[in-house]
Amino acid sequence: MDSTFQNTLKNKKDILAYSMKELGEYFESIGEKKFRAKQVYEWLHVKLADDFSEMSNLSKNLREKLEEEFYLDKLHIERVYTSKIDGTQKFLFRLCDGNIIESVLMRYKHGNSVCISTQVGCRMGCKFCASTLDGLVRNLTSSEMLKEVYTIQRFLNERVSNIVLMGSGEPMDNFDHVVRFVKMITDENGLHISQRNITISTCGLTENMRKLADEKFQVGLALSLHAADDETRRELMPVANRYSIQEALEACQYYFEQTGRRITFEYSLVAGVNDNLKEAEKLANLVGHMNCHINLIPVNPIKERDYKRSSGKNINEFKTYLERRGINVTVRREMGSDIQGACGQLRKSFIQGEA
Repeated sequence: MDSTFQNTLKNKKDILAYSMKELGEYFESIGEKKFRAKQVYEWLHVKLADDFSEMSNLSKNLREKLEEEFYLDKLHIERVYTSKIDGTQKFLFRLCDGNIIESVLMRYKHGNSVCISTQVGCRMGCKFCASTLDGLVRNLTSSEMLKEVYTIQRFLNERVSNIVLMGSGEPMDNFDHVVRFVKMITDENGLHISQRNITISTCGLTENMRKLADEKFQVGLALSLHAADDETRRELMPVANRYSIQEALEACQYYFEQTGRRITFEYSLVAGVNDNLKEAEKLANLVGHMNCHINLIPVNPIKERDYKRSSGKNINEFKTYLERRGINVTVRREMGSDIQGACGQLRKSFIQGEA
């Protein structure tokens, strides 16, 4: 970690992590009026200020006081890649400590959707994912996650309306910061993005899935399932050695019972592994009784792995079979394929000097 940044962390507090109530308590403690909290919170979370100097309705002395006591997370935009196919944009951000993360902006008719990272790297080891190839470097703070959204919105000068925590990292492996992020991004005093417009993906860390359910958020939960039996799932996802499919499904059912939100099952179709009609039948038998949606994902080939994308014929047959069984199913729209849109691909290429 950069020594200057390390000293900053040691000597200053992260102002983006403060709720408006906490800011109010801080201002009262230094003899300032409590309404200053609303002014500062608005600068940070509505106007998306990148620097204390932008806070023009605060006195110079107060801005200097904030500068002395707090730091304000900044993400440096290292590169922006725009797909010529669909306009998807992939952002490479450099964090204050020099680490690189990535976020993806996808444009839909219903609004702008941003897929953010929750960790630098990942330790889950899923065989078809580039994010995990070099392991986990560290967790992102709630502030760094907020800044992914804020920096993109500021760059676009357009509102972000949907957020998916499905970029690099396992959100449930960074539980406390993810929960704080959800509270801050949906705060009515900030960007106030609807909880129902947020989806959190997990490979199945069941204890934290249940803890998330107990928060009673209205965010969507997506389980990376990818197989209908434990043996196949263990081949694709090392986490399946710790948690069985049954345990993961029970946690999903608990989430539904606590929140009323339909579960999404992510299912990456890998040629010759899990993409035939026998697997489709097993999947239907496994989850067909649940209030769920299945999102079929034609796997993105990565050079470090041998897995190959399913044929169009297999994808369509798989989807059709599930539909005939009365299951709500879609094939994920492929976006950003010409800019290494899959999780972790572009970050790894950049670090290796190939992007």
